[in-house]
Amino acid sequence: MTDFMTRARAAEQAMRSVFPATPMQRNAHLSERYGADIWLKREDLSPVRSYKIRGAFNAMRKQTGQDLFVCASAGNHAQGVAFMCKHMNVRGVIFMPVTTPQQKIQKTRIFGGDSIEIHLTGDYFDDTLAAAQTWCAEQGGHFLSPFDDADVIEGQASLAVELEAQLGAAPDHIVLPVGGGGMSAGVATWFGDRSHCLFVEPAGGACLRAALAAGHPVALDHVDTFVDGAAVGRIGEKPFELLRDRHLSDVLTLSEDRICTTMIEMLNVEGVVLEPAGALAIEAVGDVQSFVRGKTVVCVTSGGNFDFERLPEVKERAQRYSGVKKYFILRLPQRPGALKEFLGILGPEDDIARFEYMKKSARNFGSVLIGIETRKPENFMRLFAHLDDAGFTYTDITEDETLAQFVI
Repeated sequence: MTDFMTRARAAEQAMRSVFPATPMQRNAHLSERYGADIWLKREDLSPVRSYKIRGAFNAMRKQTGQDLFVCASAGNHAQGVAFMCKHMNVRGVIFMPVTTPQQKIQKTRIFGGDSIEIHLTGDYFDDTLAAAQTWCAEQGGHFLSPFDDADVIEGQASLAVELEAQLGAAPDHIVLPVGGGGMSAGVATWFGDRSHCLFVEPAGGACLRAALAAGHPVALDHVDTFVDGAAVGRIGEKPFELLRDRHLSDVLTLSEDRICTTMIEMLNVEGVVLEPAGALAIEAVGDVQSFVRGKTVVCVTSGGNFDFERLPEVKERAQRYSGVKKYFILRLPQRPGALKEFLGILGPEDDIARFEYMKKSARNFGSVLIGIETRKPENFMRLFAHLDDAGFTYTDITEDETLAQFVI
């Protein structure tokens, strides 16, 4: 443990030749809401807008004489490697999933310039990782794992070194987003039992929870790629060795739609742009509010690489999770005045966001896809009650994922 802390401290000191420490900011809004002293470790304000530059820097600086680095990344690790390739004047070959947001691909190109080449392959990160490792084995070079590497974990631990120095002490609680486990393993190892760590995963990529339950890393059957910065199907072997004694009760999972509510709130209230993985830690505090009340809590905002073309989808998901937007299929009688009758049922806070006939040739009844936005979730209870009283037939499909993916 002493050796690890010494190396992490050395990594943090060496990093200052490349970029300054990321800010540690107390958030009055969240502190008041949860009755705690809540701080944000703003990794979204690093040169590549995520903490991934730390691991890339530390691993690459130790490979003296190496002039070719290969990596696989959903976006953030790629940007860290690209930045360091240009900084160190070495060549980088970067593999990214085809589904990677364009913003991350473009920023990777900007950071790396002529020092890198990008290969887009695979729909999921694990496919991309396999392709990158195969290429590296055939062509040579040093493979830079995004998380399953001792030097990368050590570099990510520099975050904890900074955090403690900026706060002046170890916090009571640290909330850490988990993808492949490199950063959470490094930070948790640095603090040991001096701080209580909470680990947060997206529901569609809960690889740490699965590994702890099984006693070893396991591959998830399916990964939801929406939280691309934490959508990993299997936690790294090396991170798991450092996290294997953690309790399942300290691992929280959040739905992808729920994470969107924090992204929207932080943007609207605080003017802070977070990617889905960057919002994980903040949203999770709501699940442990009574536990952290009166304590000092640090949330790691792990990244801010957000493509604003995704904002309509994020808003949509947030509204649906909050219960202020619903979709339903209405069986509308094909008679004069039926549509007017339906419109008269809507309340003063109800807005039609979508209205589309799904079967236009019906003689007696027409199926209509309707999306309604309102200000308060309880407004839907009144709306549906009035529809029932009026004899309308309808089906709420908001939570029907199979149907919704085809018609919404």
